[in-house]
Amino acid sequence: MRRILGAVAAVAVALVAALTPGAPAAAVAVAVADHTVTLVNHSGQTIWLGSEVNADGSVNFTDLPVLADGQSATVTIPESGAPNHWRGKFFARQGCTGTAGSTFHCRVGDCGPRPERCTTGEQPASLAEFNFDRADALAPWYNVSYVNAFSLPVTIEPRDATVPPGSTECDWLGCSQNLLPFCPPANLTRWDDGTPMLCTNPNRDAKTPYSDAISSRCPKAYAWSRQDTEPGNQVVRQCRQCSGFTVTFHSGQ
Repeated sequence: MRRILGAVAAVAVALVAALTPGAPAAAVAVAVADHTVTLVNHSGQTIWLGSEVNADGSVNFTDLPVLADGQSATVTIPESGAPNHWRGKFFARQGCTGTAGSTFHCRVGDCGPRPERCTTGEQPASLAEFNFDRADALAPWYNVSYVNAFSLPVTIEPRDATVPPGSTECDWLGCSQNLLPFCPPANLTRWDDGTPMLCTNPNRDAKTPYSDAISSRCPKAYAWSRQDTEPGNQVVRQCRQCSGFTVTFHSGQ
């Protein structure tokens, strides 16, 4: 499948080059603008943005914003430089306190002692996942994942999308509904004041009461790792022609 996608990408680049006299194919490919992702906080609380990448050479972010409720920030995906792809995720860190570089930590989505970047893998949280790849003519791909846990409702919406007629390409994903009230009691963690904080999946690779509660109310997000193999699933999409995406973190209360 990867060889096929690579061949499709090569044909697409060759076609663009043919329509641009005098422009080398490599130069045309590099000239494509990087996508952007706008991160919006409608959660009702301050969040510290987190991001992690796949172990495939993708370049991680080192200057992530802190967003008060109602604020947003836009980041540019580093896909025009080597290795010409970015595969990773964004998430909201919640309940963060402490001194940067030493005692800083977060109750949800903790990923190390730096408020502006992640230095370790993230603790369970809701995720917005992306695959940007200059060699894949079908990319970008995207999904909302509650496979590890549900912390805040997340939605992903493409911007400036050109959608083929009759296609579900570039559809929005995720949900804005707070699913914490439906968390199985055994999987629920609470804030110090007793309000629900986090619903953790006890087994990400199998269907469980957790995944049933999530998928029945939010069918356009992953609730377990192999949900994309289920007939008629709606959990992953592509958007070949768009300027970027808006990721919104909604209220969990």
